[in-house]
Amino acid sequence: MNLKARLLVLPRGLLLLGLALAEGAVAVLVMAAGCLLAIGVGLYLLPPAVSALRAVANTARRTASWSGVDIPAPYGPLPDGLVKRNVALLKDSATWRDLTWATVDWVVGTWMATLPLAFVLFGAFGAFVQPFVWRAIGADGGSNIYGVIQVNSTATALACVPIGLVMIVIGLLIGPRMLRLRARWTAVLLAPSRTAELEQRVDTLAGTRADATDAQAAELRRIERDLHDGAQARLVAMGMSLGNAEEVLDNDPAAARKLLVSAREASSKALDELRDLVRGIHPPVLADRGLADAIRALALDSVIDAEVTATLPGRPAPPVESAAYFAVSELLTNAAKHSGATRIDVSLDHQDSVLTCTVTDNGRGGADPSAGTGLRGLQRRLAAFDGTVTVHSPTGGPTQVSLEIPCVLSLPKTSSS
Repeated sequence: MNLKARLLVLPRGLLLLGLALAEGAVAVLVMAAGCLLAIGVGLYLLPPAVSALRAVANTARRTASWSGVDIPAPYGPLPDGLVKRNVALLKDSATWRDLTWATVDWVVGTWMATLPLAFVLFGAFGAFVQPFVWRAIGADGGSNIYGVIQVNSTATALACVPIGLVMIVIGLLIGPRMLRLRARWTAVLLAPSRTAELEQRVDTLAGTRADATDAQAAELRRIERDLHDGAQARLVAMGMSLGNAEEVLDNDPAAARKLLVSAREASSKALDELRDLVRGIHPPVLADRGLADAIRALALDSVIDAEVTATLPGRPAPPVESAAYFAVSELLTNAAKHSGATRIDVSLDHQDSVLTCTVTDNGRGGADPSAGTGLRGLQRRLAAFDGTVTVHSPTGGPTQVSLEIPCVLSLPKTSSS
């Protein structure tokens, strides 16, 4: 770890000290609201007090990410109605875990976070301040003791310098470790319980199953509509042309020939529409060549210059391939329509049993999943596979969208000749 990262621990320690004060305040507020429930006033005070507690706890969860510790929030939706909401908050184990954390962490966690800062400040005083103030302290009659040294002369003041430097070094060395220890301590108290994790998992699976069912139903309706309005209509017209040709074949061969030509054209168009429909369901290049080559084919058809790099030693399961393919296809289409980009880079990789597809364009940026740009649909589609969509799109660009789908790879499939 470089010096800059170690020095960054010091202001973070100060921030955590401020967070500790907030922890103590909200803990007192929640406990006071709980005591006032008996006279009814607490019904109005407890929900906002718990909301403030959760806000502080979420801040602590975010600070744990400084040390690479991810702590998900365990909170679920609250029911409507004042009494029902209070009952739900009191029954929620997350409320009591947060309160326990706020009561204990402002002592234990703060000690972990500020100890490195204390070492550095104490060392800085001995190394850079003590040699210049020891006379003034002695003149005021104060007892000037630095560690185990009674500072009453120039020699003893100078002896504090190496000790102070050692204290600074110790503070910088232990800083990242103490922050990491505090992050793990926070995770012990604030991470969702096993029951809460299972409940969240059930809710997530129920939501993704509903989304997958809705998406499947919408896709079936689209296929039915395309067949009805396209290929089916042309096949009906072809049948009518053949029937008319049969009626006039003996009396007017020229008219019959025209009707047969019309039927042949209708059959050709119906075949093209069926091919397009099949390609939209599962492109042949995806089945034959795999995900990387299928996305390269998309890049070749893109109106924007697109470059594809892929490191895939095998093939994902067909449903995962299909989801990734159509997700990248939609991202390429969105970039061409909305971003004003002139170049797109697509990267495919598979590490630690996770397929990662990253699409980066040099457009104007500002993509927002909540603004109905199609990114929310991607999130729902990949959620069925426990996949995630991460968007980084500052105003002015560039835009980078990363798709991550947990999966294993099989041996590459080779097409038969």
